[in-house]
Amino acid sequence: MIEMHIAADKESLGRQAAALGAQAIRDEIARSGEATIIVATGASQFEMLNHLVAVEGIDWSKVTAFHLDEYVGLTEAHPASFRRYLRERFLAPLKNAPRFIPVDGEGIPQNAVKELNRLIAGRRIAVCFAGIGENCHLAFNDPPADFETEEPYLVVTLDEACRRQQLGEGWFPSLEAVPQQAISMSIRQILKSELIVLSVSDERKAAAAKAALEGPISNLSPASILQTHKRTVLFIDPPAASLLSRK
Repeated sequence: MIEMHIAADKESLGRQAAALGAQAIRDEIARSGEATIIVATGASQFEMLNHLVAVEGIDWSKVTAFHLDEYVGLTEAHPASFRRYLRERFLAPLKNAPRFIPVDGEGIPQNAVKELNRLIAGRRIAVCFAGIGENCHLAFNDPPADFETEEPYLVVTLDEACRRQQLGEGWFPSLEAVPQQAISMSIRQILKSELIVLSVSDERKAAAAKAALEGPISNLSPASILQTHKRTVLFIDPPAASLLSRK
């Protein structure tokens, strides 16, 4: 079962999520001398990242950071680029930055996937920070998600609901401008993380949160697979939790 904490507001949500993730990073560095993490992007991660980069006691030079996904064909200069997002919101504020492994979708995506798969192979992932989409996607694994592939990263086609979410959040000027493909971390690779810290906020995520926590496990609600994970901790605000039976 997914462990759930209802936070008073987004700021509290971000602070609690960052604190748990930061402790996992410190523990992993103490355990093995280094830590590999996965960071997410999007509006759901704003507050969490603000708090994560401000925590004390992490030697970030001992951290390797992968991220979940990136659009195919989008330059890093584009306002919606996830590489740009993470360089600005995660890497830039840190005095001692981690090793950052970007997902680069500008070239031939299959080549980028091959290299990412080589780099992440065999790594123990201490913590994966994530959110869920309005269509219940996990990373860019839209429904019907591939629950079977063991490939760490793959090229995916984005459904219209996902693309409309990106438009609605203000990242693109029109639906036509939202790319139709992305490179995404796979479901099974995400599930290999020792800890998954899930941040979910806003009423527009309420139906997805209910499907993920209380619905059947189905690739039509990709985040529902987290019900099978050994340790997923959800931080959610009251609007996003408004449809849940369990409080």
